[in-house]
Amino acid sequence: MAISQQELVQAWTKVLTLCKVSRGETLCLLTRPDIHLRNVEAAEHVARQTGSHVFRLEPAMDERPLRENEVAMQALKSCDMVIDFLGLHLLRRGEQEEVMKAGTRILYVIEPPDALVRLIPAEEDKRRVRVAEGCIKRAKSMHVASASGTDFRVAIGEYPILSEWGYSDEPGHWDHWPAGFIATWPNERSAQGSVVLSAGDIIFPFKSYVRDEIRLTIKDGFIVKIDGGFDAEILREYMAEFNDPEAYAVSHLGWGLNPRARWSRLALLDKQQTNGNDARAFAGNFMFSTGPNTDAGGRRDTLCHLDIPMRNCSVSLDGVPMTVNGKVVADGQH
Repeated sequence: MAISQQELVQAWTKVLTLCKVSRGETLCLLTRPDIHLRNVEAAEHVARQTGSHVFRLEPAMDERPLRENEVAMQALKSCDMVIDFLGLHLLRRGEQEEVMKAGTRILYVIEPPDALVRLIPAEEDKRRVRVAEGCIKRAKSMHVASASGTDFRVAIGEYPILSEWGYSDEPGHWDHWPAGFIATWPNERSAQGSVVLSAGDIIFPFKSYVRDEIRLTIKDGFIVKIDGGFDAEILREYMAEFNDPEAYAVSHLGWGLNPRARWSRLALLDKQQTNGNDARAFAGNFMFSTGPNTDAGGRRDTLCHLDIPMRNCSVSLDGVPMTVNGKVVADGQH
């Protein structure tokens, strides 16, 4: 859908207002030439209209850790807010945590303009995520089941909670626009059972829908077996290429909470133009992931990371349902 620059500016005005951007604050726009420059231009225009001090930072894309550039890191940590148009490949080696510890707010924006306008966040999104966050804080265990055969259990509480509501309004908070998601990491080696991927589930970074069943056997926190047909064969080969046993570890687990996000949107988008946030955030999905836990303060720093939003799953915490057959239970209270 064609989006006018006026519509995009209005969307950025709403989001930066939610982010509490104000006169005198310093904002850094992390950017490069091959991204959605309309997003950058709209963000910069709106931020300047608020009276903020705005500058762009375009790091060299040579895969060196950003933390090796002391001047750039000091600039990011001195900002009130960073709008990251580059993505996780830049701020995934500890830099993000270092910047957040300095109190800097970070908003990650990589989706095309039409997705941003369609999925403008609201205060209600934060309330919904905060309710789910409270449920996780009180829980000691998570169980996931599905009619296709998923039967998966983990202990939780060892690691922090990842809460995304679509805007960054608190010091040291990181978020996506669009978003609407809650997750945590399982206690080490506690994950046990089977996770069955069915047609329509989505595998990232493939950015593709599963076509035939993939059965994952999980023991003591790691995937020990991948069974199935063609899709399973692709997944086995991809993970094996990293030659890293940590690639098979279970990582963050959670569920989508955005009622406006759509499971089907990925089919309409160029893979290079999206991070797949509709798929990651649509209400009721169970997010199963593998690989690193450094974002949560853990020690696994593997380069192999899968995010797999699954449909039609039932997620419960300490026996209390959060989703039932892929539908969010109202406020997670019954």
